[in-house]
Amino acid sequence: MKREKSQRQKKIQELIRQLASDFIAGETNTTSLITITSVDISPNLASCDIFVTVFPEESTDSALNFLKRKRPDLKKYIKSKMFIRKIPFFDFKIDQGELNRQAIDKISAGMK
Repeated sequence: MKREKSQRQKKIQELIRQLASDFIAGETNTTSLITITSVDISPNLASCDIFVTVFPEESTDSALNFLKRKRPDLKKYIKSKMFIRKIPFFDFKIDQGELNRQAIDKISAGMK
């Protein structure tokens, strides 16, 4: 059974989402578009999953590798902008829910 996030967790998630979006926008090149769709932080604030979508989809693997290489820089950036005792470990994942939604949209558009 999953517990409801506390107000503090929600605030930290939103702040991390904003800061990570700013960081990624400043670090990426023009070959692909990386968008943060959501952030999920653990109850003890030790780890944080950052869910992204990548366009074009063919660039997904290289974008994930790039993001994982940039983790230390992201951590340093967030530490400079956010005042919490311990910065969580960041992991990047592809937002499968968003990919599924896009696939459903394509299918439903073809039925019209």
